[in-house]
Amino acid sequence: MKLFLLYLGFFLTSFSLSAETEQQRITHYNLKSGLAIQGYDPVSYFSGKAKKGSSKNSYQHHGVTYHFSSPENLTLFKNKPAQYEPQYGGWCAYAFAIGKDKVKINPKSYKIINNKLYLFYHTFPTNTLKRWNKQEDAEQLQKADQVWESFFK
Repeated sequence: MKLFLLYLGFFLTSFSLSAETEQQRITHYNLKSGLAIQGYDPVSYFSGKAKKGSSKNSYQHHGVTYHFSSPENLTLFKNKPAQYEPQYGGWCAYAFAIGKDKVKINPKSYKIINNKLYLFYHTFPTNTLKRWNKQEDAEQLQKADQVWESFFK
């Protein structure tokens, strides 16, 4: 009986932690109108051009809804969501690299680094991708990672 209660306690604790993690994820994700990347297809970035997704090809992963431009891209995402999801919850990578808080993005301003998607703020006259490109990726990623991780402590 004690062993059963121990397993039950472990199961309930694990369930509660995973639900909390998903809630934190939703809280810190950049969602506009309830969609990740303002409805852009996260897989499309890896082919070299950001494309708007469609509600016909919609998928929810850990509480975040994504749209895809094709059923094929939807399938690719379902098979490897961690590969295609935007880093830093879809917020501006440069803002985190300089120690700022969450900054909105322009879904057409992006960079693939080490096979990961990073998004940037871009509105006239500010282009944070150009600023990012003036320095080494690795150094900026290290700083941005630290700021992003601070949201989950």
